[in-house]
Amino acid sequence: MGYRLLADLLVGMHFLFIVFVVAGGFLAWRWRRAAWVHLPVAAWGALIEFAGWVCPLTPLENQFRRAAGESGYAGGFIEHYLIPVIYPGGLTRGIQIGLGIAVIAVNLAAYGGLRRRNRRQRS
Repeated sequence: MGYRLLADLLVGMHFLFIVFVVAGGFLAWRWRRAAWVHLPVAAWGALIEFAGWVCPLTPLENQFRRAAGESGYAGGFIEHYLIPVIYPGGLTRGIQIGLGIAVIAVNLAAYGGLRRRNRRQRS
């Protein structure tokens, strides 16, 4: 398997991870045990944004790209559509904090809705 393919697969997994961080709380509506996985993952995602850290997947992807002889993102579906979502241009500290707040807000809504639904089912 080539390094470019590994890098592309990692970007896809990174994108799915981000989707899970933001909206994984809604999976708990269907599968309650998903919350045990999702809550620490969402906390990690928010912490990365609040602290201004780089996700560990990013340097690994860049390492794969360098090993494949690439210096940047060029061509293909993954690079064109997914990378701008994962690595938006003009990302500032304020935007990162806003993203962290958005992660918390969406997940509070998801788990708040789940809690209300559970209360209604018990009554």
